[in-house]
Amino acid sequence: MAPATLTMPAAHASGPPIALPPAISLAHHAVLALDLGTTTGWALRSRDGGITSGTMTFKPTRFEGGGMRFLRFRAWLAEVAALSGGVARIVFEEVRAHAGTDAAHIYGGFLGMLSAWCEEHDVPYEGVPVGTIKRYATGKGNADKAKMVAAIRARGFAPADDNEADAIALLLWATDSTVGRA
Repeated sequence: MAPATLTMPAAHASGPPIALPPAISLAHHAVLALDLGTTTGWALRSRDGGITSGTMTFKPTRFEGGGMRFLRFRAWLAEVAALSGGVARIVFEEVRAHAGTDAAHIYGGFLGMLSAWCEEHDVPYEGVPVGTIKRYATGKGNADKAKMVAAIRARGFAPADDNEADAIALLLWATDSTVGRA
């Protein structure tokens, strides 16, 4: 066998010293909150503590199969993770009862894609019951959509709809140190 050809430079060698990459602040970890559905509400607390939010629609077009919504959701998760520098944790609204069979099937598909993506990328994920989120935001575990939107607006946010408001409320709950989740 040939001897190793890469040797350590001598202490007196010329050239710049090898620098370590800058340390990443671990004071905040990127956290993504999701209100899963065909129109998914999302809120992201970035590593610097800033919060961005919105909605994303995954409705298939006329010429697509129903599975395309899930493939686009998976690609969107990867894009969010890449653009945010990596997601350290995902929380989602855990719905136990749905208005109809289609809604239940669609939610189950999104939940399946989310949990598989998180497992594949070693990202911890947690479901939070709807009542817990509503109680945190409004004081009532059965608050309606209008009260959720109003409660989030009162905190200084401007959600476009109830999906975004739910995601923001979930993110605030998940990152609130008084509930032991920061």
